[in-house]
Amino acid sequence: MSLPTSTRQWILLNQPTAHPTLSGPSPTFALTTAPLNPPTENQLLVQTLYLSNDPGQRGWISPTIDPARLYIPPIPLNTPMNARGLCKILHSRAPGWEVGEVVLGYPGWKEYAVLDAAQCERIPKLDGLDVGVTQFLGALGLTGGMTAWYGIHEVAKARPGDAVVVSGAAGATGSMVVQIAKHVIGCRRVVGIAGGAAKCKWVTEYLGADACVDYKSPAFVEELVRETDGFVEVYFDNVGGEILDLMLTRVKCYGRVAACGAVAEYNKDAATTGYGIRNWFEIISNRIEVRGFISFDFLGKGSEEAMREMVRAVREGKIKVDVGNETVVETGFEGVPATWMKLFEGGNRGKLITKLV
Repeated sequence: MSLPTSTRQWILLNQPTAHPTLSGPSPTFALTTAPLNPPTENQLLVQTLYLSNDPGQRGWISPTIDPARLYIPPIPLNTPMNARGLCKILHSRAPGWEVGEVVLGYPGWKEYAVLDAAQCERIPKLDGLDVGVTQFLGALGLTGGMTAWYGIHEVAKARPGDAVVVSGAAGATGSMVVQIAKHVIGCRRVVGIAGGAAKCKWVTEYLGADACVDYKSPAFVEELVRETDGFVEVYFDNVGGEILDLMLTRVKCYGRVAACGAVAEYNKDAATTGYGIRNWFEIISNRIEVRGFISFDFLGKGSEEAMREMVRAVREGKIKVDVGNETVVETGFEGVPATWMKLFEGGNRGKLITKLV
């Protein structure tokens, strides 16, 4: 089989100040074709099989974020959108990396890519466990399980006697936080926040939360107050905005907030519609600890430790890792941006993954 010498790719054409657009006079992305140089020493030529869709990617393309304040370099205009993915090796110039092997890397929104082998990871071998490869982008991946594990353990410091609230509880990270808090740490009460009755039912019946409150319900505030009666020790925040503001009034004195994401704010024009925190004095008067973190904080040895502990929990039946906790969308390469946009439309349960067909 001849190797590809070019690749289709989605580039960042316009930086969105509000909701990204896929059509019209100023689309956010554009489909282009670029030449593909052959791999050199210690490089791999790969075909992208699956792409990870993560809310944090929205910040990488924002014109309103100071690059000096971003944890990774922003994506420049007219360059490919970045993304983590699962890739098949088509040609290897790196010793020990075999053609046909599926690896983890950052191919971006490209059909084919040349990657440094040092920046790729092998799929962990889990003897005796029937775990689909896509779980290593989600439940057992960096932006799902790893983030959840360290966020609830190291940042929020949740303990068995704690009551915990998790926003975005039906998402990739939140769904793992619910399971870890309830079934691994053994927190006395875990309350999820999700959008819609179906998702809330999934959070309680499938993930095992004690309760789940529908933020789309007209009675959301009243229901959340009822479910947090007596206040809570920990709030794991994936959404920011009004829900974070409300939860500052529901956290106990000396409580902890793990600030993981702000998906409710990513697509708002901060100059006109962004939500300003109004209950900031709650942090002062109740001595609440709020700590932001990102998944990259726990790479290296820490992530290996987290993987071992999560696999142990899977073996013991405390964490569910199956097709029930991911949403895999099959699409041609033309549908990559539209699939990513489902993140902001509530179109996923668990991890949202693009499968290229």
